[in-house]
Amino acid sequence: MQPTVHILILAAGSSSRMRGLDKLVQRVGPKPILRVVAEVALATGAPVLVTLPAAQEPRHAALSGLKLRIVDVPDAALGMSRSLRRGVEALLGANPGTADGVMILPADMPGFTTSALVGMIELFQTEPVQILRGCDVDGNPGHPAIFPRDLWAELARIDGDEGGRSVLQRHKDRVRLIPLPGPMAILDLDTPEDWAAFRAKLPSD
Repeated sequence: MQPTVHILILAAGSSSRMRGLDKLVQRVGPKPILRVVAEVALATGAPVLVTLPAAQEPRHAALSGLKLRIVDVPDAALGMSRSLRRGVEALLGANPGTADGVMILPADMPGFTTSALVGMIELFQTEPVQILRGCDVDGNPGHPAIFPRDLWAELARIDGDEGGRSVLQRHKDRVRLIPLPGPMAILDLDTPEDWAAFRAKLPSD
């Protein structure tokens, strides 16, 4: 039986660099970016979890009607690691002893396509002991990353403001970079300037 890859979307951050705006409800076309990323993930057919701060009603509203699991992160202010830890802990509790993988998918990256994610999932299913990490065509590492089940406990112990970097470093011999089309692996939108530059490149109606 092939391992299942669970997609964990990290969406509990504070948008601290957006100067009062919430980057995850900024719109890509007619939809909030959080919903866009969630719909791309769901279209793979993989089970999807999203970590959210409990009080972030606009983010909850952006996911209304989608068939995914929301994981509350009451201590999200302590850094990105809390979002990752809560999500992985939820998986550990629901999937004991399996050989599954978890894809860590940031919620502020609008370039991902379902076909690219499916390609990574299918490759992991043939090499379930590898860590697969997306990169651009020049080999610059980015996102997403798929971690095998034997590393989930390590992910659940990380601390501070990181999203698995220390685990990647400790197991760099197991990391395989997967080139993804265009800039999707490295295009994240953290600031108002990032959003302005991104929107300036979108085709006009």
